[in-house]
Amino acid sequence: MALTLYGISNCDTVKKARVWLGEQGVAYHFHDVRKDGLDPDRLKGWVEALGWEKLLNKSGTTFRKLPDAQKQGLDAASAIALMLDQPAMIRRPVVESADGISVGFSAADWQARFAA
Repeated sequence: MALTLYGISNCDTVKKARVWLGEQGVAYHFHDVRKDGLDPDRLKGWVEALGWEKLLNKSGTTFRKLPDAQKQGLDAASAIALMLDQPAMIRRPVVESADGISVGFSAADWQARFAA
């Protein structure tokens, strides 16, 4: 399985991750969840693997702008609905590779995981 990096092209963390992958010579495919869309079953798989709490970016502007009523009582189903409706609410980047799924970027972690 090739490495696929999911994110939004103008996200600073995604930019850092893509630069790091390029500098390390790690081949990857970039999927922009805002422009290219996101398959609901794929997102559900991420939630099953990582948990919706880890995937939902509660510190981002998009989430903070939500009415308080929408923020209260979140569960997996409502979080998935929010992330599908507004992909900017997904913490980024999400990486699928042969060794599993992860979210976020850490050069140290990625060095151990992806660098040859």
